[in-house]
Amino acid sequence: MLSDGDLRDLKAELERRLAELESQGAATRDSRRPVELDQQSVGRLSRMDAMQQQAMAMATEQRRLAAGQRIRAALRRLETDEYGDCLRCGEEIALARLRLDPATALCVPCLEGGEDR
Repeated sequence: MLSDGDLRDLKAELERRLAELESQGAATRDSRRPVELDQQSVGRLSRMDAMQQQAMAMATEQRRLAAGQRIRAALRRLETDEYGDCLRCGEEIALARLRLDPATALCVPCLEGGEDR
């Protein structure tokens, strides 16, 4: 059973990570904008490079959004007193695992036995 102090610390860490993700998303917004088609100002190879960089930025943003969803789900579980229990088997998730990844939803045996997170 997680102590009140553990829950408070884990919630603070989840909130910190969520704020960091949101800050990173805002900071990289320009890199995800569509690439201009004007070949007068940008050569074809430079445009291709810009398109590749945009695609990488979009993929990074998708991973950031997925991480944010996992964190928000963990915060909802905290509010409903379901936090710390494996979503698959219902057993308690080890505190060490929660400290490593406070957004985790599965215990180690369930994670190793099937789907990832």
